[in-house]
Amino acid sequence: MFRNQYDTDVTTWSPAGRLFQVEYAMEAVKQGSAAVGLVSKTHAVLVSVGKTNSEFSSYQKKIFKVDDHIGVAIAGLTADGRVLSLHMRSECIHYKFLYESPLPVGRLVVQLADKAQVCTQRSWTRPYGVGLLVAGLDETGPHLYMNCPSGNYFEYQAFAIGARSQAAKTYLERKFETFPECSRDELIRHGIISVREALSEGKLNGSNCNVAVVGIGEAFNILDPKMVQQIVDSLDDNKDEPPADVAPVEGEQGAVQDDTDQGIAPMET
Repeated sequence: MFRNQYDTDVTTWSPAGRLFQVEYAMEAVKQGSAAVGLVSKTHAVLVSVGKTNSEFSSYQKKIFKVDDHIGVAIAGLTADGRVLSLHMRSECIHYKFLYESPLPVGRLVVQLADKAQVCTQRSWTRPYGVGLLVAGLDETGPHLYMNCPSGNYFEYQAFAIGARSQAAKTYLERKFETFPECSRDELIRHGIISVREALSEGKLNGSNCNVAVVGIGEAFNILDPKMVQQIVDSLDDNKDEPPADVAPVEGEQGAVQDDTDQGIAPMET
């Protein structure tokens, strides 16, 4: 995409029926760091990768707690994500003050989508350049929603947004049928593995990987970096181990040979 005469404000339609500023905002989501969400029958998990401007700076926070039963992971402009998470906190507090009960996840997602859509029809505003994965728990169980800058929202069993998210989606598509029966720890492991698939450079560790969980009997909480590091290390250890069901072939030569034998044809007998 490039600048043209139809992207000066968000209310200008192109001859092809496109709103370029909305598309620019959705492109900002695609260039953000990856975030993944997964849901089982009892828990919802959010996993994201933080970005750093230099090796001397800390990683940006990509997961925010909204209420005891709701949290969000973002991809795109972090500043816009903080503004929307603050709006969601205000809505949760207002609802709890009026009705003395937690705000249902679906209703909060609709309000968030309405706020994003308003920015696509006023010339003095711009769309929010951030995509959100909203994970929460209500009376009907755990839920995962995706909100995009255009104002659309969808409910998913598992989803990934951000840079190289297609690699994470490929992993999720292979495994999603097992997610409903997964335990809390298994769901976290699947989330970390899918994020690792989307990592373009560097290595996943407890500093740049954020993991959050909410479930039945467990309030929304962000796991400690040391705990995340332990899970990542366990995944690396399992990856290095050879498959248990592979037996050695009889008569097979060793992998390491003497240098004097390399390149010499076998003698005829």
